[in-house]
Amino acid sequence: MSETAIRPKLVASSTGDRLRKAAPLLLAPVMALAGLIAIADPATWLTLTVAGLAMGLMIFIMASGLTVVFGLMDVINFGHGAFVSVGAFVGFTVLAWLTGWTENPAVMMNLAAVFLAILAAMAVTGVLGLAFERVIVAPVYGHHLKQILVTMGGLIVAQQLIHVVWGPDAIHVARPQTLRGSVIVFDAVIEKYRLFAVAIGLVLFLGMRHMLKSTKVGLLVRAGVENGEMVEALGYRIRRLFLVVFMVGSALAGLGGVMWGLYNETITAHMGSELMVLVFIVVIIGGLGSIEGCFIGALLVGLLSNYMTFLAPKVALVSTIALMVGVLMWRPEGLYPVVKAK
Repeated sequence: MSETAIRPKLVASSTGDRLRKAAPLLLAPVMALAGLIAIADPATWLTLTVAGLAMGLMIFIMASGLTVVFGLMDVINFGHGAFVSVGAFVGFTVLAWLTGWTENPAVMMNLAAVFLAILAAMAVTGVLGLAFERVIVAPVYGHHLKQILVTMGGLIVAQQLIHVVWGPDAIHVARPQTLRGSVIVFDAVIEKYRLFAVAIGLVLFLGMRHMLKSTKVGLLVRAGVENGEMVEALGYRIRRLFLVVFMVGSALAGLGGVMWGLYNETITAHMGSELMVLVFIVVIIGGLGSIEGCFIGALLVGLLSNYMTFLAPKVALVSTIALMVGVLMWRPEGLYPVVKAK
């Protein structure tokens, strides 16, 4: 076959690959447009859209660490929810100590209190992640059924320890003065905290994407996801990289716990396990090991949940499952899989 005959086929193939790669980027805008058409009230739609973005980005924070751990370490960690709960309670404790800051109308004092609570939660859950990986996860590498059983057991133990330390009752979490109330944007009522959550989620996504795409550590993580044996052959200690990634994933779960606790203004020992359903849905939709896919999947879940809760509350209970099924029928390995299905 001549070169002139081959060239159009190569161009068509390249164009098709680009379109396939770009297609998931359109899902969230298309869903938002469909929501606007269905709701037919721009103010209500804007309120629900911001709420959906806030919810989605908080789920992304929790799911981002899990998807990298899942992709890099091949660990099915149901104990991830424990770090969400512990992070929420640690954040509550710090905010309770800083009541003078949170009740002060000064913006900087309010934000400082929140960020100190976040740092404390991430530090505690990161250290707990180290212990969890060494004691519970390390002995069961390569055994998925055992991973499910032992990490689920670790989750139950963590929940009981929360009962011992903080008590069994739900606890109210008061937002700082600056993050209370709402603002009016184009006749839509939007909670200040939801705007704050959107900002934190976007900053985290951009930071993680930059780290994974533009730094040596990110290069090693991506290489480890695709071929861990090759990374080891080049002289890098992949086991140490695994441990650091697991700790970072646990710390991100703690951050998500603080954000979700302030979002709902109530925390319980079981909140992490309840959120794990949405977290795993996002990870599966996005594709194992993919930050971009996780981000898009989280936005889709957040938007769909809020739109359906308004339009058809009973259908909302199964809407995210239906979304996952639809995506997997289209792309069985998720939107942007880094790890190929085995």
